[in-house]
Amino acid sequence: MVELGGNGLPQISKGLEGVYVTSSSISKVNGQEGKLYYRGFSIESLSENSNFEEVVYLLINGSLPSKPQLDEITAQLSDNRDLPDGIIKIIKELSGKGHPMDILRTAVSALSSYDKEVSDTSPAANMNKSLRIISKMSSIVAATGRFVSGKEYIAPDKSLDYVENFLYMLNGERPSAEQADIMRNMFILHAEHSTNASTFGTLVAGSTLADIYSAITAGISVLKGPLHGGADEAALRMMREIGDPENTESYIESALEGKKKIMGFGHRVYKAYDPRAKIIKKYLVKYQNGQFDELRKLASIALRAEKLMIDKLGASRGIWPNVDFFAGPVYLAAGIPPELFTPIFATSRSAGWCAHMLDYWKDNKLFRPLEWYTGSIDLEYIPIEKRQ
Repeated sequence: MVELGGNGLPQISKGLEGVYVTSSSISKVNGQEGKLYYRGFSIESLSENSNFEEVVYLLINGSLPSKPQLDEITAQLSDNRDLPDGIIKIIKELSGKGHPMDILRTAVSALSSYDKEVSDTSPAANMNKSLRIISKMSSIVAATGRFVSGKEYIAPDKSLDYVENFLYMLNGERPSAEQADIMRNMFILHAEHSTNASTFGTLVAGSTLADIYSAITAGISVLKGPLHGGADEAALRMMREIGDPENTESYIESALEGKKKIMGFGHRVYKAYDPRAKIIKKYLVKYQNGQFDELRKLASIALRAEKLMIDKLGASRGIWPNVDFFAGPVYLAAGIPPELFTPIFATSRSAGWCAHMLDYWKDNKLFRPLEWYTGSIDLEYIPIEKRQ
């Protein structure tokens, strides 16, 4: 039963802000203090000590793995990396015709046709499908990057870990230790973030008992929007528009005066500095004095913009840098083209999406929110020849 206020109207929370839709022990975002935890472990401790395979196990299973357990999930993710020929053909056909997020969404949806367990809803089968999705999404993104640049698909190398293999499949050579470290951090930092828009979209689709490929496809669709996953690409575009570090302050001042949104700043949940942004920032501080001209300029622009925005809006309005603001230049340092930023985000977040879906299915309930109707009732139907 819906309780109405004194004015006879329900309280409507636009964007479901402040509304709890489920309970979970997967992650905790403390927006007031700028803290993020995966299964109780701080993002800082995981960034410093863990790898992506271990984080996948942690999110899905609820605890850090033993050595045999880590070896097992590493092998499962490795064994499922290669793509069916039909999926490779889809990626090649669509590359250059649409955004890589569109290609990723289509390819993941099509993967269900190649999975013999697609209709098996047992917990074991859903776990197997989850690991296949997490594994193959990295290969889809790498293949997209290859085809967009006019190159051919590279088969996975099982001797490499998840992140190293992704970079190998994308670039055709084994990554440097620095590139692997950057991407290890980026994959870990983007792996999970509570019930954000894309995770909620995943849960809504899965709550109908649609298969997990459908649920993850929904998550990818939601993540595509610039208010969610596309902000890192937009922030890099802004930095390139600024061009010279000396233009940073005047550009930001002018944008603020015109009430233009500065992409990569502000967050629905964080009212303090995003802890993920703090981790990524350490790379930019290093690149500010590096040898690569564009990277040096972008790092300087990002750090100058950060200082100005914090001085103007940080303490007074709680608008701080989020993970998307610093991500662009750091991705470039790892050899990632801008059009792949959001697909990589999706690949990382597939771990969290699957973890939440598997958890929600343990006590599933179809999402069916209410809508307060404000239209007319019992209007007279007028035949078309009599309508004005």
